[in-house]
Amino acid sequence: MPLHLVKLCVGVESVQDLEGWIARRARAAQARGEAFTPEHVTRMTPKRGDEIRDGGSLYWVIKGQIAARQGILDLRGLVDGEGVSRCAIVLEPQVRPVRPRPMRAFQGWRYLAEKDAPPDLAETGAGLTDMPESLRRELGELGLL
Repeated sequence: MPLHLVKLCVGVESVQDLEGWIARRARAAQARGEAFTPEHVTRMTPKRGDEIRDGGSLYWVIKGQIAARQGILDLRGLVDGEGVSRCAIVLEPQVRPVRPRPMRAFQGWRYLAEKDAPPDLAETGAGLTDMPESLRRELGELGLL
């Protein structure tokens, strides 16, 4: 069973904002003639990497709610320009909105078991993907989603 990570998506206001940020980075890489693979660099490397590589996702907390996820393709060790070891979480380019769930702020990342992961909106039926994100967020805050 896959293991997931949860991380705050700092500076992003919505799922569409996250998708736009990824698209801008992809266009900039293309303009430089480089291949683009989305990744998020963290200071620490997850100790349970094999479980994460086995179908795990990075769930993004946006404005106090788990709101979206990206599949994790790999975890790569790297050294930054100052000689500090880091971990690059290599992600699928597609961002999948999930059923909103409140989550308090925290530092770093947290593990998320498969049984505790919110479902993708596309899997829930009920027309939630057609609903504006602001309304989904509000209903999630009220505990109605």
